[in-house]
Order: sequence, then C-alpha cells, then structure tokens
Amino acid sequence: MPRRSPFQPGPVRHALVDADLDVGPGESVALIGESGSGKSTLVRLLLALDRPTDGTVTFDGRPVEPGRAAQLRWFRRQTGVVLQDPYSSLDPRMRVGDTVAEPLRHLHVAGDHRALVAEVLERVGLDAADAERWPHEFSGGQRQRIALARAVVHRPRLLVGDEPMSALDVTVRAQIIELLRELRADLGLSLLLVSHDIGLVQHLADRVAVLRDGRVVEQGATDDVLRRPQHEYTRSLIASVPTID
Repeated sequence: MPRRSPFQPGPVRHALVDADLDVGPGESVALIGESGSGKSTLVRLLLALDRPTDGTVTFDGRPVEPGRAAQLRWFRRQTGVVLQDPYSSLDPRMRVGDTVAEPLRHLHVAGDHRALVAEVLERVGLDAADAERWPHEFSGGQRQRIALARAVVHRPRLLVGDEPMSALDVTVRAQIIELLRELRADLGLSLLLVSHDIGLVQHLADRVAVLRDGRVVEQGATDDVLRRPQHEYTRSLIASVPTID
C-alpha cells in the first residue's frame, strides 16, 4: 500500500522470499526468470555484497556475511565473478596483465604472478604477450576472455556468471560456452549462471532454478525442467523463447 503521509514508514518490499539454492562441488546451476524476479539480488547475497534481512548464506558449512575485506578473504579466494558487460568491468587505465593479476595481489596468492597471468591468458585463448596491451585494443569476445581469466586466475572453486553472454554475438557466445566447459573440466569449477538465454542454460547447466517474484517456483535437472516444466510460469518462460519454423 502507498504511504498516505510523509511521516509514515515506507512500504516493505521483499526482493526474495524463501529462495533456497544449493550448488554442489563441480555442479553447474542456472538461475532463470524475467527481469525483476530477484536473480541479481540473490547473486549479490550469495557473494556477500548485500546482507539479507533474514536467512543465511554458507560456503562449505561456514557462514558468509558482508564485512571487512580481510574477514572475507577466505571466501573471495574460493569464488570468481564474470559480469554482463566485459568492457565496463575492466579498468581502461590498467593493462590487461595488471587487471588479471588483481585477485592474486589482493588475495595474497603465493607464486610468480607474471607466470600465472601468462598461463591463464593462454588457457582462455589469448597470448601471454597480451598482458602488455590495454582493454580497448580487444574485441568484445576477447574482453570477455580477459574477464574470465581474471575470474579464474586464483583457482576458485565457484565461478559466478551474471548474464555473461548477453553482450556477445552468436559466434563469440559459442566460443565462450566451449571455453567455460573446458575450464569446468580442467579446474573442477562449480558454476552459478544467471541468464535469460534458455539455449545457454541448456548447454551449460546441470540443474535449473526458476525464480518468480523472489521465489524459487521450480528447480531440477535441466532436461526435466526445460522439457517437462511443472509450473505454469516455467512453461510461459519456455514458450516465450523465439523459434523459427
């Protein structure tokens, strides 16, 4: 209800309600739902960027709560994040090598950082010499590879992708999907993927959770949910995917 007086407290709106989600070791889980369903809010809570008013987030049974950087270093060491727009997530004033090495410095990862950066750049399909170049010198697909390199250079156990393919064209998207598959196999990554792209979910996710108005209305194995949806909302989402006869 709207406020009838400026002295009344504002209405309380719950972005998430009873949204339970588990991601197992080596598992790939996708979150799907329309804009405003609570996907990005859930990701922010899972990454300890926001504090829930109720409920808990745990990693390996250990509580995860927003706090000082030093208190969360153990958790940041276990996670990597790839955002929607690769260019806006890269500092244009930093060379690629310095950008990719940031997690190594801030998380106090031991070892030869230059060698680790060169290794991960080659792993994502770039050249070690690209470490000396600037973000604006690369295409959109290459910048997303740089973002991936930064997200996995410290060998996390969980990679979170928030609409990581939406800014890419179809050909580059296919290349990044294959790259993510290889990284999962090589590094044993768990993957949490937020996406509107049902095709991407089919290719990458073992399990799907469907959000509507902050609630998980359906979840299960990808084939079961997408081929035999039980909830009316899931059926409407799948029916809205464009097809060519």
